[in-house]
Amino acid sequence: MTATRLALDLAVTLRHDGHGGVADDLADTAGLTTWVRDRAALLDCGAHPDTVDRALLDGVRELRAAVRALFARAVRPGPPSRADDRRLLPEDEAIGRLNAAAARVATVPEFTWAAGGSPQVRLRPTGGPSAADRLTAELARAAIAFLQGPERELLRACPAPRCVRYFVKAHARQEWCAPSCGNRARVARHHERRRSGQGGARGVESHER
Repeated sequence: MTATRLALDLAVTLRHDGHGGVADDLADTAGLTTWVRDRAALLDCGAHPDTVDRALLDGVRELRAAVRALFARAVRPGPPSRADDRRLLPEDEAIGRLNAAAARVATVPEFTWAAGGSPQVRLRPTGGPSAADRLTAELARAAIAFLQGPERELLRACPAPRCVRYFVKAHARQEWCAPSCGNRARVARHHERRRSGQGGARGVESHER
């Protein structure tokens, strides 16, 4: 679940801005700082940089581009998000970025078994990596875990007008990422049917004249 949340949350930092364009939640270092802080419960506590500089921002944005390119591959034969129509990374470059980011931090397995709980294994970083490297490595590994897991088959690009989000289908009948997108899609279809009907009626009227 953590991998799904982190991978999706990173991908959907590109979103519809409400005015026909695309907003970027990671447009600047302040945006990345807020994004990381809001996901404190999902991230390893060591992956919380005290300061977010331009280099880290660029690294996370490059990682996001790789994730979105591979999400676009995952949803085929459906279309990718509209935000990616003309700027998808080549897939081999996207895979290389994920692997390079994940390799920044060496890890060893750490086994725990709390009383009354189930055995757990987590990967513990070794060698004292920086918080910035831990953040990008954790995001890359979350994306890899998602892409090789069963939820990849449920990934979709929302088809609602103007929406640019990816989502994981929660049930077989889900078509859109959120109810608001479903409402917008239904309204758009209704208007399109009315326009088509009016056009047909005008064509018949013109022919009869």
